[in-house]
Amino acid sequence: MQIAIVTGASSGIGQSAAIQIAKRGIGVVLTYNGNKRGAGETVQGIERQGGSAVALPLNVGRIDTFPEFKAQVVDALSTKWDVSSFRYLVNNAGVGRMAMFEDMTEDLFDELSNVLFKGPYFLTQSLLPLMEDEGAIVNIGSNSSLPNVTSPGYSAYASMKGAVSVLTRYLAKEFAGRRIRVNCVAPGPTRTRFADDAFERFPEVIPPLVAQTALGRLSGPDDVGKVIAFLLSEESAWITAQTIEVSGGFNL
Repeated sequence: MQIAIVTGASSGIGQSAAIQIAKRGIGVVLTYNGNKRGAGETVQGIERQGGSAVALPLNVGRIDTFPEFKAQVVDALSTKWDVSSFRYLVNNAGVGRMAMFEDMTEDLFDELSNVLFKGPYFLTQSLLPLMEDEGAIVNIGSNSSLPNVTSPGYSAYASMKGAVSVLTRYLAKEFAGRRIRVNCVAPGPTRTRFADDAFERFPEVIPPLVAQTALGRLSGPDDVGKVIAFLLSEESAWITAQTIEVSGGFNL
């Protein structure tokens, strides 16, 4: 039985990715931070389709909790699937915060760094001994870090996501000896719970975003989740070290 770990899968892109991955016959260990109900809904969605999943709590910004989380993963792998390793990792958990450069505080900067970059960096390091050779990792970046998209207020957020893209290349190089592929998905504006349900609270921002999107609509979680599942699959066996924008042609 092949197993994937998907962080931040209680809603949005992570939830979609977990369900899409499970459709391919892969067991899923999914994580949540605070939204236990959403994580349960993800597990139920997977099980309704005949798949299997386990939900574990994890705050990606708390590196000191990673040893305990790793122990919980070992227990879940053994108890649920009678295995001792996993094959795929999706570093999806994140946080959406914006501030103009002159208003950025050290506390907010550190929160973004811990959750978006430092956390995935050391979580991957922590879990690597449990990962099988010939596996795959997908890191979630953002098209805000790409040259064609520069929005005021996202200097710190985009910088962290840019670091994830750079990290992806380096991990692909270092893990190549184990034939572990590492890629990054860079979504554009996507209808999720991003930034405390910003699209629900401020629907007026949606039409301008749609107007900037070549394919004429706002992305949904499945638009990105399906690409993540593809990048873990054998169909993408010759793709590594890439950052792939998934935005419907935003700002094209």
